[in-house]
Amino acid sequence: MTLSKIVADITTLAVDAIVNAANPGLLGGGGVDGAIHRAAGPALLAACRALPEVLPGVRCPTGEAVITPGFALPARHVIHTVGPVWLGGHDGEPELLELCYQRSLQLAHARGLRTVAFPAISCGVYGYPAEAAAAVAVRSVRSVLTRHPDMQVTLCARDTAMGEVFARALSGA
Repeated sequence: MTLSKIVADITTLAVDAIVNAANPGLLGGGGVDGAIHRAAGPALLAACRALPEVLPGVRCPTGEAVITPGFALPARHVIHTVGPVWLGGHDGEPELLELCYQRSLQLAHARGLRTVAFPAISCGVYGYPAEAAAAVAVRSVRSVLTRHPDMQVTLCARDTAMGEVFARALSGA
């Protein structure tokens, strides 16, 4: 069982799967979502468009996860998950964020994927406070890793500040 953090561009990681902090339509966007789509190439958008809508305009509801190939990425797969928009923390946001990590890792495990890298889900335009989100991430991932100790999970920060947030969450501070 390994849970670590790194400060890096998630699109450069050679792992079994990177997780995309996606929007419900899975058609790309800003932040890490846009970066992953650009780095993977147009085949990723085509694969996402091919996924069925479960509701009009929604291919992946908040808290759920779906998988596609990684295409031009060093990662073999992209697991797309939709984090909650922060509304103050009293509208189920922690539980939905926890589901993002759990469902992503369950999907990875079901596919036999052992190395997975996560960005700071919901911490960008969705406004989730970084410290609170990192605590949920660490708690959720550790819970799953107790059942799947062969997996190696990396929390990938885009900058030093988020890397420090992940480091504090990992140390329990």
